[in-house]
Amino acid sequence: MTVMQPRPVAPLACQSLNLQLSGNRVLRDIDLTVTAGETLGIVGPNGSGKSSLLKVLAGLRTPSSGSVQLLGEPLARLPRRRVAQALALVEQQADTLDAVRVFDAVALGRTPWLSALAPFAHEDHAIVEQALADLDATHLRARVWSSLSGGERQRVHIARALAQRPRVLLLDEPTNHLDIQHQLSLLQQVQALPVTTLVALHDLNQALTCDRVAVLDQGRLVALGKPLEVLTPDRLLVTFGVHARYLTDPFDGARILRFRAP
Repeated sequence: MTVMQPRPVAPLACQSLNLQLSGNRVLRDIDLTVTAGETLGIVGPNGSGKSSLLKVLAGLRTPSSGSVQLLGEPLARLPRRRVAQALALVEQQADTLDAVRVFDAVALGRTPWLSALAPFAHEDHAIVEQALADLDATHLRARVWSSLSGGERQRVHIARALAQRPRVLLLDEPTNHLDIQHQLSLLQQVQALPVTTLVALHDLNQALTCDRVAVLDQGRLVALGKPLEVLTPDRLLVTFGVHARYLTDPFDGARILRFRAP
């Protein structure tokens, strides 16, 4: 007799997702299932719905219709504390109180796991220190938030999200404000984490390093798959309005995109 194995539960999924804001349809009939452990890049022109999709998937916005499942359960029915234990979102314009120290800002990521019976303890302290180390921000731990540069603030926000120890990590343009060294190291660090990651990106060459890429255009999911299969010259012309061709880096054989205006 053949024993049927249970199908693995997707960390995050949505069906027939629609979002309307101020009379405009921002997201249109999106179906998406994220695979456990993958890094999924989300790309698209400005206004294509990338940030809105992440906010709906995180439960910060309620879809006009459709559904979202987090770890196999309807997101809308889950308590916020349980959502925060499973999922972390880093937005583009996140902010924090000016007077807080960096260590304390990152320690806020432990809040969903704390209670009167489980206060901040040695294990939580170690998790915060590890999150700072993962983002090359240990030297910032005693700094005051208001003294940080834009790039330093971005790294601290991501460290706070890592301190949540989420199963799913959503990042909205995480390389904004970062110099090129920290852009490259951040993406490498994120892809090495034992979490499922959705990351909205502007840089299509950065998207080539993801496991899969989702392309949004006017609120619709128009392509989904392996980067080289999805980011084709035809797709880039139709969606982004640019001519593109692939070059091969002689150093390591990696494929890179070069663009020109039509």
